[in-house]
Amino acid sequence: MALNCGIIGITNIGKTTIFNCISNTKAEASSFAFSATKSNIGKVDVPDNRLYKIDSFIKSKKVVPATVEIVDLPGLAKGANKGEGVGNKFLADIQQMDALIHVIRCFDDENLAHVEGSIDPVRDREIVDFELQFRDLELVERKIQRLEKLVKSGDKNAKKGIEVLSIYKDHLENMQGVKTAPVSESDKEWIEDMYLLTNKPVIYVCNVDDISATSGNKYTEAFVNSLDDKEAEVLIIAGELEAEIAELEDEEDRAAFLEDAGLTEPGVNKLVQAAYKILNLQSFFTAGPMEVKAWTIKKGMTAPQASGVIHSDLERGFIRAEVMKYEDFIELGSEQACKDKGKFNVEGKNYIVEDGDILHIRFNV
Repeated sequence: MALNCGIIGITNIGKTTIFNCISNTKAEASSFAFSATKSNIGKVDVPDNRLYKIDSFIKSKKVVPATVEIVDLPGLAKGANKGEGVGNKFLADIQQMDALIHVIRCFDDENLAHVEGSIDPVRDREIVDFELQFRDLELVERKIQRLEKLVKSGDKNAKKGIEVLSIYKDHLENMQGVKTAPVSESDKEWIEDMYLLTNKPVIYVCNVDDISATSGNKYTEAFVNSLDDKEAEVLIIAGELEAEIAELEDEEDRAAFLEDAGLTEPGVNKLVQAAYKILNLQSFFTAGPMEVKAWTIKKGMTAPQASGVIHSDLERGFIRAEVMKYEDFIELGSEQACKDKGKFNVEGKNYIVEDGDILHIRFNV
């Protein structure tokens, strides 16, 4: 299943530096405001040591991790909804993202001017939030206008849609995001096809200087305290430091660099884990002599649905799934040992795939 996360934020806050520290594609960072006019796209391998532990028993020809697409979108400016900076194109690009990584500048640097003249992470978040809310308000108002035409032609269902969308409209006009609108779950169907910006899950990344990498600073503290949603996912990442670490090719050198900085894992690990969490995702594995591979699925997917992530033919012709639990396989060391111990299960169409399942799909098309 394709998954993409968009990196957003105002200009000159280190978005591209964060992109470079997590992506296998490097982009040029600039100290000039609005220097980027197009998005940078890269792929990130989902870190999962379980893949390599499985392979230590199977010795396959290759190990293939799951991937996440990361899109570094051009910096946002106050007034983007009126065309400032790269304007509405930026906002339209965000609609295509599954989740947003909102980078907040939490560091001083006299050589990197702030477009607003000072470092204030709370203000910066509010600028971006306003632009996203304004864009959503425009989209909601347009749909209301379309439904009003349907009401005049006698469409009774359209009247209900107008009632629901009017709640969203009032909420957005009061500077609130779509996610917190007082609308029932069933009525949310009216915005499902709109890909509204403030309805997307958000991970906040406080971009700090090297010295603040482990504990944050006054800026990160102020930012966290400003959030209404105390459950919001907030990560502290020293973008420039981690971009330097990402440039190192030797794994031992990376580990040593991380240790010197007081870090236990790279920022990419924390970001991908956070993305999986907010998007309700998990991984299952396929394993054989050719490859050991991780696949990304939504939690709650059945075996046929998970099979469809591999190939549509597998879902269409699904017969059964042969399932081993990751822990059982690692403890026992082989498929045959799992069979001998009764840890090899044959499951049908109603089986809900769990995180870490090792699957072999039987199908017939």
